[in-house]
Amino acid sequence: MVQMDIREAREALKLYFGYDKFRPMQEEIISNLLQKQDVVVLMPTGGGKSICYQVPAVVMPGICIVVSPLIALMKDQVEALLVNGIPAAYINSSQSSEQQYAIENQCLAGELKLLYVSPEKLLSSGFLSFLKRINVSLFAVDEAHCISAWGHDFRPEYTQLKALKQQFPQIPVVALTATADKLTQKDMQEQLYLQNPKVFISSFDRPNINLMVKPGRDRFNKITEFLERHHKQPGIIYCLSRNATESIANKLKTSGFSATYYHAGMSPQQRAKAQEAFLRDDVQIVCATIAFGMGIDKSNVRWVIHYNLPKNIESYYQEIGRAGRDGAQSDALLFYSFADVMNLRNMLQDNDAAKNQSELQLVKLERMQQFAEAAACRRRILLQYFGETLTKDCGNCDICRNPPSTFDGTLLVQKALSAIARTQENVNMTLLVDVLRGSRNSQVMSAGYDKIKTYGAGRDISTMDWNRYLHQMLNAGLVELAYDQNYTLKLTEQSKQVLFEGQKVELVKFEEVKQQEAEATVRSRPKRELVKDALFERLRQLRKRIADEANVPPYVVFTDSTLQEMAAEKPTNRIAMLAISGVGSQKYERYGHEFINEIMSFMTEEQSKGNKIKGATHLVTFEALQQGHTVEQIAQQRNLNPVTIFSHIATLYEQGYNVSLNNYLTKAEYNAIAKAIAKLGADAKLKDLFEALGEQYEYFKIRLSVAVYKKEHQ
Repeated sequence: MVQMDIREAREALKLYFGYDKFRPMQEEIISNLLQKQDVVVLMPTGGGKSICYQVPAVVMPGICIVVSPLIALMKDQVEALLVNGIPAAYINSSQSSEQQYAIENQCLAGELKLLYVSPEKLLSSGFLSFLKRINVSLFAVDEAHCISAWGHDFRPEYTQLKALKQQFPQIPVVALTATADKLTQKDMQEQLYLQNPKVFISSFDRPNINLMVKPGRDRFNKITEFLERHHKQPGIIYCLSRNATESIANKLKTSGFSATYYHAGMSPQQRAKAQEAFLRDDVQIVCATIAFGMGIDKSNVRWVIHYNLPKNIESYYQEIGRAGRDGAQSDALLFYSFADVMNLRNMLQDNDAAKNQSELQLVKLERMQQFAEAAACRRRILLQYFGETLTKDCGNCDICRNPPSTFDGTLLVQKALSAIARTQENVNMTLLVDVLRGSRNSQVMSAGYDKIKTYGAGRDISTMDWNRYLHQMLNAGLVELAYDQNYTLKLTEQSKQVLFEGQKVELVKFEEVKQQEAEATVRSRPKRELVKDALFERLRQLRKRIADEANVPPYVVFTDSTLQEMAAEKPTNRIAMLAISGVGSQKYERYGHEFINEIMSFMTEEQSKGNKIKGATHLVTFEALQQGHTVEQIAQQRNLNPVTIFSHIATLYEQGYNVSLNNYLTKAEYNAIAKAIAKLGADAKLKDLFEALGEQYEYFKIRLSVAVYKKEHQ
């Protein structure tokens, strides 16, 4: 029975979503749900979590209830499901009571396969009773990490979701998240009362995302340089403050970029307008606080910039995961400064009433700081945080591409440690650097630090480099930061070994990552790549027009990765188009012909310019036939033999194009030629068929007959 269901699930995957096979783990997850087994799914953003419950929802009798924390997520996913031909709806606070009542009636009538609701709606008076009146096939709890107080995004209302298993013990529950450490994973299972759940932990690795960290100085100029290299590519800039989102967005607009901003201080209408503009590609850049993006399915975000340091690795991982959901190459750029760390520490200590939560979040912040200051492969550090080990460096982060060189920094470290000791461990990092560089500011002079032996001992090293070396010393445990004593630096046991026992210290010498190599690569790209990019842009513009007419985001029509595959493969018939990943039968019927026509039009134009495109020549002939030209006219215009044009016509006929052969081949001629084809085979050489027929029929008639014969005997 399960095997039959899995076959149905595979068929549904192709029919509704356009994919030929499941991604790793998806099929096994679905198999367990079809057996009514509770499941926990940890899968990175863009890893295909939604397929894990949407496909079972299609093949199982009844309706799947999806618990989702954000209205934006519900709206996005329902729009995409409807475009794919799957009946779905959502109920949330944005709707009138009449609208909600109508949707409930659809549920009672068995007209829907998926219903998205918020946890508040699910647990509201009467809704659980309503669910008992309908045939619920499955509960899917999205963003399930919100249920755990150990997680980075704890939501108290989620803890009441244990009512699902209490009141519907026989209905399977799938809990899904992209970010959860081991403690949060365990808590999720216990809080939801899951019954011996099968746990599926996918790799957290997103190898298509290029990880970069840059110093926090001169951020805006670095951002504009970055954006020039990402022309017309959608992206998000995350900021710590509301003011920063507005300021940066306005500066970008002044600089000629298409940008808007989004933060919690805006009205719901303003936020919805900004989000909709970004989703529909009306603006390319959104500057936002962390309130933006959770659960949004926009698949063509090509980059994410963190203007400030995130509070923890979970948030960072979740936010960079909004780039490259379609698997295409994307960039994540983080700006880092120690001032961000101090601001975040103050925010956590001031705003968090629960002491144990404050301590936990401070520890998580320190791990984020260590990631930003890393001198080794960033992806290995990121994955290690989630309990996953990468056996080799990733090759797609700034450290791997530009490995830092090390040097013997023992003397430099000794100078810093000596200065800390001689100032009675009473200076913070900024003041220590001032002492080492021989500054004569009021703080240094009033404290008498200009009299100590190490005053000015490091004036040959820049302030920025001193800060970097001191961060390395912090990470290595050579000094400690006393957060409760105004961030003053303290010596450790390791400090004494360096100062008094001759222990050597290796430090990393940082250099800016060079862009020349990447830019040279762009300049030297072959012509076929440039043609592919031009076709991709044409298809992107067509997608935008179709999406605007249908009032849906462009990626709901087709993802960027699907368009890129179209641009590479140039499908010009039904079979070829259905072979493109992401093109299912439903979408082909709705959009396929328009995209085929656009591809053909592009190829014809390129051919007419003299740009040779593999497989395009017969399409130029087709375009001319559509315009009413004869074979002889086409041959003359294109300086080709008429036999070649007839060969094009035969190919078009074989590929399913609407071409008539009646003017070139009579039924009697075909019947006679078909006998020879049946005897020698459809793959026989035209010369052999010509001779077998006593040289009575012209080559082009034989070629056309072969095309008809192949179609009839497929």
